[in-house]
Amino acid sequence: MRRSGIEGTVVVTGATSGVGRAVAAELGRKGCSVALLARGEDGLEGAAKEVRALGGRALPIQVDVADHEAVEAAAAKAESELGPIDVWINNAMTTVFSELKDITPEQFRRATEVTYLGSVYGTMAALKRMLPRDHGAVVQVGSALAYRGIPLQSAYCGSKHALQGFMESLRCELLHDRTRVRVISVHLPGMNTPQFDHCENHLPNRSMPVPPIYQPEVAARSIVWAAQHPRRREVWVGGSTVATILANYVAPGLLDQYLARTNFKAQQRDEPKPADAPSNLFHPVAGDPGAHGSFDDKAHPRSAQALLSRHHWALPLIPAAAAGGVVGAMAVVRATR
Repeated sequence: MRRSGIEGTVVVTGATSGVGRAVAAELGRKGCSVALLARGEDGLEGAAKEVRALGGRALPIQVDVADHEAVEAAAAKAESELGPIDVWINNAMTTVFSELKDITPEQFRRATEVTYLGSVYGTMAALKRMLPRDHGAVVQVGSALAYRGIPLQSAYCGSKHALQGFMESLRCELLHDRTRVRVISVHLPGMNTPQFDHCENHLPNRSMPVPPIYQPEVAARSIVWAAQHPRRREVWVGGSTVATILANYVAPGLLDQYLARTNFKAQQRDEPKPADAPSNLFHPVAGDPGAHGSFDDKAHPRSAQALLSRHHWALPLIPAAAAGGVVGAMAVVRATR
């Protein structure tokens, strides 16, 4: 058994950039065998080198997760070269920063195929191997935006909402079948990842995550923890995730008004978008993007809420934290009035 307690191979999709890259590094530190799935050859090479340097085994596999046959072939290769898949982490995504009226059907379909169907195909490939062994876990990287859509991200929010329904349906099926295969979702706040520099952008300015912004390692620690504790149904990361979800429960209509007023500006930097800005929507961007985006000076390296959520010794403190989240949610609602 490895230092992580994970017995077999871990598959990470979208492993070359952002949260996926940070997850791969975290698994490397724990001595895991990691199959790295992504499209970009440069990023795969960089991610594999990093995992190996940290003490893990790495198998880079160039694959487009929107191609279900390619995903199935990647799963077979991972098991053939690294051993049985114990954990499958669905993280791959892409999006279009734009009002819906400015997105073409082809662009919307592509973002949905990668972010939503890519996770569905990955889960299918994982279950095909895990169910006969009656063992394994699928971790879905979600978002606060799986519960609360925001403007300028209809393709991404739609996909994350769809994945929420997909995971709920699948979880019920697995419970009915009394299998020991588990599924767990980890919902994230705004992250300092390279997606804001290489995803399709139709806005006049460069895009950015909605503050508060967290470093990808904050997400990675919770995602790896979820892989080790898949009996949990969901993990929420960051106080802003808690506040966003609770505010949507309390007063979704007022939140509509608040987001309409604030989130066009909140998702754009005070810098015009370059005319030659790259886009990874249909093709990978050249180079090794790494885990971090352009917001190191603004990003939080830790989350007290995430730490509380991961540790059972802190359970008595969670009601107080939840109450704080409700207070924060009500503050957001009051600000819309």
